[in-house]
Amino acid sequence: MPKANELKCGMVVEVNDEPYLVKKIDVRNPSSRGASTLYKVRFNHLKTKQKRDETLKGDDFLKDLDCERVKIQYSYQDGGSYTFMNLDSYDQYTVDADDIEEQIKFLSEGLESIVGILLDETLVSIELPGNISLQIVDTAPGLKGASATSRTKPATLTTGLEVQVPEYIDNGEIIKVNTSTGKFVSRG
Repeated sequence: MPKANELKCGMVVEVNDEPYLVKKIDVRNPSSRGASTLYKVRFNHLKTKQKRDETLKGDDFLKDLDCERVKIQYSYQDGGSYTFMNLDSYDQYTVDADDIEEQIKFLSEGLESIVGILLDETLVSIELPGNISLQIVDTAPGLKGASATSRTKPATLTTGLEVQVPEYIDNGEIIKVNTSTGKFVSRG
């Protein structure tokens, strides 16, 4: 049973006897002494897809839901749905774009190291690896002699994601992007 201060995005918990996915966590530290830290959590119902906001104290307990975690690979997109393949059993799972809207911008064909969360043999959520490698398709030309200073320029990647990259990066280069922050990490 995780406490509210142990919650992470992508965890599946039970709230009022219903399965919910932790979508977003906002930590609020009150300024007065003795006041406890509050966690404003956005949940998504796994079956109805309804959003639910809860404000929890750090030591509030939530019931962990028994879900199966499997290694999956992104296969393809068909209209508004995305298909993934189980790397062990080769089963295929399809999920709607609405269910993974935050992660779509990081998906490239053949991407592995994804963890699929199954509830009753149905894919309900995915967890991306910490960093992924993507190719730059559009950015201003790299500046010769540009140093590794904090000056950046926008770059569009193969998935359509736009990130800020250092000035010395060119079109066609592969870079690593952090999937939780959506920021440039390093050259790929």
